[in-house]
Amino acid sequence: MKNMIKISVRNLVEFVMSSGDLDMVRMSNARAVEGTRIHKLVQSSSGDNYDSEVMLKYVYEGDEIELEVSGRADGIIRDGDKCTIDEIKSTTKPLKEITEDMNPLHWAQAKGYGFIFALKNEIETIDIQLTYYQLDEDKIIRFKKSFSIDELKNDFIGLIEEYLGWAEKIDKWIKLRNKTIEELQFPYGDFRKGQRKLAVSVYTALKEKEKLFLKAPTGIGKTLGTAFPTLKYMGEEGLEKIFYLTAKTITRTAAEDAFHKMRGGGLRLKTLTITAKDKICIDNTKKCDPEECEYAKGFFDKLKPAIKDIFTNEDCFDRDRILEYSEKHKLCPFEFSLCLSEWSDVIICDYNYAYDPRVFLRRFFGESKKNYAVLVDEAHNLVDRAREMYSAEIYKQPILEIRKKINDDFPNVVKALNRINRFMIEARKECEEADGVVLKKEAPDMLYPYLTRFIDQSEDILENGANKEYFDEFMEFYFKAVGMVRTWEFYDGNYVTYYEKMGQDIKIKLFCLDPSKVLQDKMKMVRSTILFSATLIPLDYYMKLLGGNEESLRLSLESPFDQKNLCLLVNDKISTKYRAREKTILQLCNVIMNVVLSKKGNYMIFFPSYKYMNDALEILNMAGFNHKVDVIVQDISMNEIEREEFLKEFDKERECSMAAFTVMGGIFGEGIDLTGDRLTGAIIVGVGLPQICFERDIIKQHFNDKGKNGFNYSYVYPGMNRVLQAAGRVIRTEEDRGVVLLIDERFSYGGYKGLFPEEWSHYHRIADKDDLEDELSVFWNNNCKNSIDLKD
Repeated sequence: MKNMIKISVRNLVEFVMSSGDLDMVRMSNARAVEGTRIHKLVQSSSGDNYDSEVMLKYVYEGDEIELEVSGRADGIIRDGDKCTIDEIKSTTKPLKEITEDMNPLHWAQAKGYGFIFALKNEIETIDIQLTYYQLDEDKIIRFKKSFSIDELKNDFIGLIEEYLGWAEKIDKWIKLRNKTIEELQFPYGDFRKGQRKLAVSVYTALKEKEKLFLKAPTGIGKTLGTAFPTLKYMGEEGLEKIFYLTAKTITRTAAEDAFHKMRGGGLRLKTLTITAKDKICIDNTKKCDPEECEYAKGFFDKLKPAIKDIFTNEDCFDRDRILEYSEKHKLCPFEFSLCLSEWSDVIICDYNYAYDPRVFLRRFFGESKKNYAVLVDEAHNLVDRAREMYSAEIYKQPILEIRKKINDDFPNVVKALNRINRFMIEARKECEEADGVVLKKEAPDMLYPYLTRFIDQSEDILENGANKEYFDEFMEFYFKAVGMVRTWEFYDGNYVTYYEKMGQDIKIKLFCLDPSKVLQDKMKMVRSTILFSATLIPLDYYMKLLGGNEESLRLSLESPFDQKNLCLLVNDKISTKYRAREKTILQLCNVIMNVVLSKKGNYMIFFPSYKYMNDALEILNMAGFNHKVDVIVQDISMNEIEREEFLKEFDKERECSMAAFTVMGGIFGEGIDLTGDRLTGAIIVGVGLPQICFERDIIKQHFNDKGKNGFNYSYVYPGMNRVLQAAGRVIRTEEDRGVVLLIDERFSYGGYKGLFPEEWSHYHRIADKDDLEDELSVFWNNNCKNSIDLKD
């Protein structure tokens, strides 16, 4: 049986015919927002005989493979028996420079649609029309040619035959990959407790094309437990791609390690890790411009040899490999990695590349449903990340600064900025009359045309302004404007708009309160989405906000670890509420010191804020804590190297205990594995509530209005998730033993205690120092008499 290889008409044309340099216009994902708007504008004004977005598909029967080429024609115009294929493009090129031959790729794409449509409808001759919308002058120029089906067939089949060698390479790879998947055994032989049930549930969700919400406790092996059955389904049922989405670099590494383990069992699999552009750029002192950067110059001329090289010699396209081959072939590594996504079986990347309308991988997550599986790791993070993705904001001050610097270079851009600036002046006046903040249910629709006009006019700077000293500032505001326009597409009853006066500046924000509808629509575009985390508690809350519905599958698994390995203590005698902190901080420091000195080891102390942490550290060190214990402290602006150095401290042999002071919900609050003796205990100060602020209060009111407990939705559930994640650092394997101490009077309140997972049912309340001493002594099975009292 022949394998079917799939490619879009556009990707086929671009892969075979693209040449030349990378440039800002081609690289800018933001351009698509204008393209979409102009397409809708032209389509809606083209009359009743105009069919928009017509899906077309053609299957080429090769000797070894079937090649499916598909895509959506922008428009098909029917006039009696005569048909015209319409391909719409937007441009800011001056009218006199818009010629019928200015871009051969445009004709090739339109002719591809023409051939497929003519073949399907048995048409001998068909018209192909290119419609160019000139943005500056709002004028349309059309070029039309007639082609016989034989002419179209000759050109289109020529493209296919040029691509065929690549398609056959993919076909051979898929056969080899699927054979190794069929033979693949679970890397550890036996499944852990609950892990088989997890794997079966994932496979079932894929088979039934459903979402699965999976609460799987720390240590059950979620990464392998989800990846293994998804691979098995890929091999058996022809799943096209797997996307493994993460929120943080450290969880990306865990995914890479899981696939590496399976390769050790004979698996052949092409995996790609997409690294953010600023973290993989070879020379970020230069602009992304072919005149400055050799890695942008001639990019498309060098691309195919580079793809062939890395595809032939490597299975793992991680950061190091991409950098190696990018340097070898002199290619921009970020753009190279995006191109490699077409040649990869598994793509490991940030949530943004699937869900963020500003940067999502449009080639995969467009309008048509795809046979993909999406695995969302640490899915509890997606709620706030999605709010961020589907919100947008702009400030007034950058407009003034950019406008002044552009001056006479691009007068049309300055005019567009002036319109936006005038609107924001009026918004500031509203704020001044309303004590600084104005809240509106509706979007500021008068601002929309000003922003779109600015985006239209900006193409000239994108094409010709890369060497201007203000270019980076301009691009930052440009992307903000694009984000605002994109967010208008989603604006509904789950949004509010607010204006906020900030000194002399003014902020306008389209704020997403509930991202569930947008996420639900995005998840409909793939076969199945598996959302998993140790802390999807309460599960109904996460299902509601992450796009679940009545048909969505759910599974809550028990912890595989013996409760006796965790000494879980609750001190509810100390209030860590903001107003009580000064009064109780001495008690808090006593407890911290006594736990850390109870047994030599490494401890993490999690605080709700940097200030609270530093205040406690000052008192502890005044009492000589830093002379008895090695102290390390999380800094507010640590880079990746500093984070790695921080974690290496847990590997050192010491004569005394080590105390790592960190902030809850930060970079060390989740996703790190400190197994064995590397972590002895965690002290968690407070219930993790997000800082009370205007936006959190808006969210609270929104859910109150919907009959939910808004305070829980806005504060309690996110806060307790931070607590659960921090506590989950201690027990990572069956052999780990450790202490978790929760400090706050609210841990005895029903609303918080009710969110304790089942495996916390054995917790003990601590009434005083003696209670703490006794519990630790029994757990560590020694005479724990190192307690100390700090005095005022």
